[in-house]
Amino acid sequence: MNSDSILEETLISMLNLLAKRWEMLSHELKIIDKRLKALTSSAASTLLEQYGVGSYVAATLLVAAGDNPERLKKESSFAALCGVSPLDASSGKKQRHRLNRGGARDANNALWTVALIRMRNDSRTRKYVEKRSSEGKSNKEIQRCLKRYIVRELYPIIVFDLSKLS
Repeated sequence: MNSDSILEETLISMLNLLAKRWEMLSHELKIIDKRLKALTSSAASTLLEQYGVGSYVAATLLVAAGDNPERLKKESSFAALCGVSPLDASSGKKQRHRLNRGGARDANNALWTVALIRMRNDSRTRKYVEKRSSEGKSNKEIQRCLKRYIVRELYPIIVFDLSKLS
């Protein structure tokens, strides 16, 4: 056996091992996704009915809200918890707000996912984006505003769903 054939055999065996591992992990992921979907549909069916909210987003937002939704007195406290409350970034005569880098990053990412889905597929959101773009807002500023609106919409639903669990 020459060194080229040994190298080729080793490469083929490694690729076979990687393929088997990938298939196993894909199977595990399907099982986990089914379980997550079952859990979120039993715990947060109302939340899952909202446009752009899937089982992963619902689970992430429920975890961010925690076991004690009473501590979140109003939607602004949940917005701060998710890192979507506006932070003043005004300078001189220019009045503006910037993205909040604090809060639960997973929840912020979940809200960003909902915002992107709505920006692409929801006619109301697309009209809002066009309107804000014509006002000179950047895409990041529009996304920040959208995430805040989404929190306003989802907060009462999250509190309601969590109160059912208690």
